[in-house]
Amino acid sequence: MTLNNKMKTLCLFLLLHASLQLQCDKKKITAHIGEEFVLVCKYDSSRYLVSKKYWCRGSSRNSCQILMDTDGIAKSAKSQIFDNNRNGLFVKVTNLQIEDSDVYWIGIDKIYSDIMVSVNLVVTKVPVSKPRLWPLSSLVPTCWGEPVTVRCGCTKGDDIYYTWYQQTPHRDFLVHRSSDLSLHCGATKEDSKYYCFANNSVSSEQSDIVSVHVLIPANSSCIYVVNIQGQPAYDCADRMRTTTAETPPLTTCEGRTETHSDPGDQFLTTNQTDHVGFFSRAWTGVPLWYTLLRWGLFASLFITLCIVLRCTKARHKKYAKRRRRRRVNGKQSTR
Repeated sequence: MTLNNKMKTLCLFLLLHASLQLQCDKKKITAHIGEEFVLVCKYDSSRYLVSKKYWCRGSSRNSCQILMDTDGIAKSAKSQIFDNNRNGLFVKVTNLQIEDSDVYWIGIDKIYSDIMVSVNLVVTKVPVSKPRLWPLSSLVPTCWGEPVTVRCGCTKGDDIYYTWYQQTPHRDFLVHRSSDLSLHCGATKEDSKYYCFANNSVSSEQSDIVSVHVLIPANSSCIYVVNIQGQPAYDCADRMRTTTAETPPLTTCEGRTETHSDPGDQFLTTNQTDHVGFFSRAWTGVPLWYTLLRWGLFASLFITLCIVLRCTKARHKKYAKRRRRRRVNGKQSTR
């Protein structure tokens, strides 16, 4: 047997012997930032009950740095070691950070060669949880075209990046990189669906859908409804009724009708306008009998006015004839 083989065999024997004298419940520990762990080890209390035990950091057992020992000589703010004699040896490390990832050793002080067992510690960031969505204000003002902001946030996770996407049948489009989605009339021309994407170096999660239903598109004074899962549902039915019932702007001719000060002239002008839309209004909510009655009254008034004008004209003619006769008779008497 060569010298190298003898050395390998001796090392294996020593490791096996050490493992029988010191055993821990974990050989590899994976934790997240801010968490803690407890390592439980058993040792031969009949031989090493009063020996010093220590917690050591470093890739090599011969050069690792002792962080804490049972004699209280080495101290660490994050590490604690307890020797509970026959009940075992306990190591507790708190407030873990990324930089704590390394190889650690549990050691028992022994002449010539300490008994040591390695533990591999890996600290990672906290995975992100599913993003939650909520509006920063009431959603109801969207019925009046007011802007609204929807925020995306995770209850768990470190160094989270938020991104908003618009969902389409063919592909999803990046809206912007932020935790807030701003909706307003100029950005809501048609029905759309959005979702938030949260990720860090450990994991990624997608939020529920934010659906935007556009009732009346416009650059301003638009009407749209935003639906978010978990938020109270609403509609813009009242706003739609008031919008469709609004009086259309007056034309130039109708505007002149309102500027007249004489009620009689207003009545005549209004009836002239009604005459143009007689057939169109008769079947759009106004009863036919009402339209006929109104036009009958107008005809009666018009006929009465014509009779009065005609009688007045006849009286003027008779009066003029009498005056001419008086003038003729006066001239004759003078002669």
